[in-house]
Amino acid sequence: MPDTTLQTLLAGVANNTIVPYLGAGALAGSVDKLNGMPIPADSDSLILAMNGGKPMSARLMWEFPRAAMDVELKRGRKAVHNFLEDTYGKRKWTRAPLHDWLASIEPHYVIDTNRDTQLQDTYADQPHTLIRGTARIAGTNYRFVLNEYTGSGGYREITQEEVNPELPILFKPMGSPRPDANYIASDADYVDYITELMGGFAIPDFLKEYRKGKQYLFIGMRFQRDTERMVMSDITYAASEPRGWALIPQPTDKEARFCARQGIEIIAADVDDLLAAAGFAPAQAA
Repeated sequence: MPDTTLQTLLAGVANNTIVPYLGAGALAGSVDKLNGMPIPADSDSLILAMNGGKPMSARLMWEFPRAAMDVELKRGRKAVHNFLEDTYGKRKWTRAPLHDWLASIEPHYVIDTNRDTQLQDTYADQPHTLIRGTARIAGTNYRFVLNEYTGSGGYREITQEEVNPELPILFKPMGSPRPDANYIASDADYVDYITELMGGFAIPDFLKEYRKGKQYLFIGMRFQRDTERMVMSDITYAASEPRGWALIPQPTDKEARFCARQGIEIIAADVDDLLAAAGFAPAQAA
């Protein structure tokens, strides 16, 4: 991978013409402060962590939402919620090196499909707008919650009309534990969320305007499973052409075909290559 291409992408993120879209690989190098175990982020590691370290059946191991649905059916929705809250809300993790890079430039808009709080911690030094996806809730047609971070005052819930367009935008479609625990995890959650995402009710109006013509850098993101692909396609709707670039060192044929259809160029590089080009220590050395 020519370093000049990575430098071009880094410059685009820094000047807000390219939006970082974070997948599980963006958390590489983050470990539990007590035992040194890597943070569960990708589908397999989440399933194993949820099931006490034991693999589930091959059908359920295919993706985390399917496994979470099985747990929900057997033990209730609360069991999945408690697992995610214990993992991301209570355990303490070291920072992923990628977030050190993000902190150095603080892009205006970041999409983070992980459920941890590291992106919010990265912007803890300034006010920002937080958008989190929601599912299976009554009393509203919308599938998002808006909060504004006010610094020492913490987060306050706001309406679409109260959004300050000057503030950085942190979009966590799968939720997070802060300011209150809210997650999208099981198949039932995703069915509801993606349905409303396609219908336009999971994206605030101001973001629908802001995202027009944007391009994206997919970091630590794989496109092997339909769930992630559908969420990405709808969140990045109205993108420019090409839609963006994906850092995938060894893409599968399925990923290559999907990215070609979506107007996404695959770059044979990974998170460590991006960090090295930005002058930061690699995740594997963290």
